[in-house]
Amino acid sequence: MLTGCASGPQSSSQGAAPSASQLSGDWVQVRRGDTLGELAARASVPLERLQRFNPSVDARRLEVGQRLLIPTQQERAPSGGPYRYQIRPGDTFSSIARHFGTTSGRIQGANAGTSATSLRVGQVISLPLSSTATRSSASSSGGSSNASPPTAVSAPSQPLPASARRWPWPLEDYRVVRRFGPDSRGTLQPMLLATQAGARAQSVAPGEVRFANGMRQLGEVVIVHHADNLQSVYALCERILVKVGQQVSAGDALCEIGQSDSTQRYDLLFDLRQGGKPIDPRQVLR
Repeated sequence: MLTGCASGPQSSSQGAAPSASQLSGDWVQVRRGDTLGELAARASVPLERLQRFNPSVDARRLEVGQRLLIPTQQERAPSGGPYRYQIRPGDTFSSIARHFGTTSGRIQGANAGTSATSLRVGQVISLPLSSTATRSSASSSGGSSNASPPTAVSAPSQPLPASARRWPWPLEDYRVVRRFGPDSRGTLQPMLLATQAGARAQSVAPGEVRFANGMRQLGEVVIVHHADNLQSVYALCERILVKVGQQVSAGDALCEIGQSDSTQRYDLLFDLRQGGKPIDPRQVLR
């Protein structure tokens, strides 16, 4: 048992990149040249899930030495909360509250019968979030890191920038098989487009490739950042055609579409975001 505050959280060494098994459930330090996408891929955690467990982290402004929390398989992060959080060495209700932007009182209230001075490493607690923390969290899966990423509960309230008008669709030949919108549980789902064998996803606007790597059950994934804090996501790809840091123009090929084992279709999961929050692509695409 831990009494009070035990030894501090462990971070990864500054030597060779740790493996996914070494990263799982640990705190890691950002090293020079790291990106959030690379850390997510290294830990085999969807990028959005990693962002949700680090709500105060700005992916565009990572700092060397900054600590990031890698979620375990036992932890959950549903879009509206509460989270399921697994106690780590050195944790207190206060330190957990600071990381997730809530209060120790709210955590204590959600875990009646759990003593704040007798937390056990590996113990799973309920973690209610403040409305601010919930809104700032990225929209990863509420289940394990193997799940595909449903989007957050609501779209951003701010108006779309003038640049987000009449963008081309990410495929030349496509059929919308799932529109952007809530599923039966009220969770927003990204758009799904069916296409033909050999099709390539194309960038919908000029921007910079910020992520280009594989994610569990999402195949190869490309994320492009555009002007005015807009991002486009292209998932279920089979082969990536761009590199992180590459500047792309509207219409540039980003990846080749793969065939789904379950549906036998060639599907592209496409998502648009403003400041990390989902927006309906039909508001932007022509």
